[in-house]
Amino acid sequence: MSKNLMETEETNRLTREEEEEEEEDDEDSREAWTEEENEEDGDENDEDLEFLCLFCDFKYSSCDALFDHCRLTHFFDFNGIRKDLGLDFYGSFKLINYVRSQVADNRCWSCGVCCQSKQDLQSHLHPSVNTKDVKLLLDDDKYLNPFMQEDSLLYSFEGGEEDEDEDECNTSFEKEEIVKDFGSVCIDDDDTAEETELNAETYNKDKKTVMACPNGHLSLASSSKRITENGMDYGESARSVESDPKDKQSRVCIADVVEKDIKKINDSYFGSYSSFGIHRDMISDKIRTDAYRQALLKNPSLLNGAVVMDVGCGTGILSLFAAKAGASRVISIEASEKMATVATQIAKDNGLWRSKTDIEGNKSCTGVIEVVNCMVEDLDKSIQIQPHSVDILVSEWMGYCLLYESMLSSVLFARDRWLKPGGAILPDTATIFVAGFGKGGTSLPFWENVYGFNMSYIGKEVVEDAAKFPIVDIINHHDLVTNAAVLQSFDLATMKPDEVDFTATAELEAKNDTLDHKATACYGVVLWFETGFTSRFCKEMPTVLSTSPYTPKTHWSQTILTFREPISVASSKFTAEGSAAVGTDACPASKILLRISIAHATQHRCIDISLETAGVGSDGRKHSWPVQMFNLT
Repeated sequence: MSKNLMETEETNRLTREEEEEEEEDDEDSREAWTEEENEEDGDENDEDLEFLCLFCDFKYSSCDALFDHCRLTHFFDFNGIRKDLGLDFYGSFKLINYVRSQVADNRCWSCGVCCQSKQDLQSHLHPSVNTKDVKLLLDDDKYLNPFMQEDSLLYSFEGGEEDEDEDECNTSFEKEEIVKDFGSVCIDDDDTAEETELNAETYNKDKKTVMACPNGHLSLASSSKRITENGMDYGESARSVESDPKDKQSRVCIADVVEKDIKKINDSYFGSYSSFGIHRDMISDKIRTDAYRQALLKNPSLLNGAVVMDVGCGTGILSLFAAKAGASRVISIEASEKMATVATQIAKDNGLWRSKTDIEGNKSCTGVIEVVNCMVEDLDKSIQIQPHSVDILVSEWMGYCLLYESMLSSVLFARDRWLKPGGAILPDTATIFVAGFGKGGTSLPFWENVYGFNMSYIGKEVVEDAAKFPIVDIINHHDLVTNAAVLQSFDLATMKPDEVDFTATAELEAKNDTLDHKATACYGVVLWFETGFTSRFCKEMPTVLSTSPYTPKTHWSQTILTFREPISVASSKFTAEGSAAVGTDACPASKILLRISIAHATQHRCIDISLETAGVGSDGRKHSWPVQMFNLT
């Protein structure tokens, strides 16, 4: 009995163990199944965001959404470029691989500039200048090989090329619902209600699109209205941030919001000119004021009986000069309400104001100045002036580095709208110059001897910080270590509005008269400008307004761009030592090659400056430094 009992117990024990093992196997199977399901769910979620941006780490669920992002944020209009270049499937395939390869090397796909970091590249990206050059690069069949493995974009972009004209912005929103804050946009449609953070500063000069910026400013945008701002036409067929409705991509027209923000910036800008201190500084600038006074008072054949338009008249000083010189009518335009009132009163106090009664035909009136309070782009809303009826257009529009404040676009707008064919524009030329400066142009000498103590540690840090921002200050011409070169010239009588933004090159050579063939350090470059009242219009007395370090200082000073590290320069007669790097004391550069771009910045009325620098040794060897980006605000 005991043996049978033992056998029975042993059998039961084995049975229980088998059942427990089966239960464990079932549990493992269930866990594995659950994990597999979770992995599949994760895969499905990943597939929802399968298209990686060409320029950053953002992913999108559709090609349309990705290309909209690239167009609005990175100035890369894939479909527009395909159309412009006539690219077929293979050409478009190559374009995607080409762009990815350039971005991987921190290189601009459009102009070829090599940036120091991915962040620098993001700051540098700009609308393409000439896509025809890119097409030549796409002839290389190496771009038929996918640059990024498993790049789903390469096999899906064809589906994103829809008829854009059929997609209109047909969703209406209350403005309060569209934008509660300039940092975010609230988007509602039938299927979704989500708040999308627009964290990219976006300005596309060609497409005129806009997104909200982190700093609370908005760039210029497409609009259902035609937006004309500072003489620049920002388009009439306003497409919002568009995408295929099948992908449930929300769309919103934000032109009204953009116009509000631009108005806010303009109000702040023109309001700053309500300070009499600013006008005293400008009028006290003898170089500036005398140049205009001579141009207007010393050229009687130009001014006598002429109709003159003064854009941005301020106190009205230029209008007063024109009236005194014999103009028959002076239309003084001032956007600042306070200064328009001031200019009117000054004209009255000097017996030169043209009242409404005078305008209606009082032949015995002596007043010729009429002040209009508006931006020149809105002049037609205030008074009626026949197109192309003005004899002379005068304006003191120049800002730091010539182009800061973006007033030149307004002047060109007025020229194209109201100046007679062959009419005079004063000034009629503008030129930007560049030269290299040495240690004396920095703060280093000050910190090297502070009451007998060496504080150069501070000076070095100050110079390092200066390489991040443009500095507006006076440079003594004795501190220049290279010759001066012309960077860019403008003919204001003939230039086109889109030529205000430019890229130009210049070549600087070490000054032979001061270096005695010895090496010296070039710490950066300085920019200044001259405007000319040439004999084309000022036949009796042409004149020049210069902000050069070689002439008496002006309120514009100069604009200083500091290198990240100084470049040693010497004349071509310097004997280099061995194979030392170009730009060092052992092998100073005999030439510095510059490529400088100046363009409207994302922030309204500001400018961006990019600086590319290369040194050439006396033996012909060349060394390049990473591009530097500066924002003048």
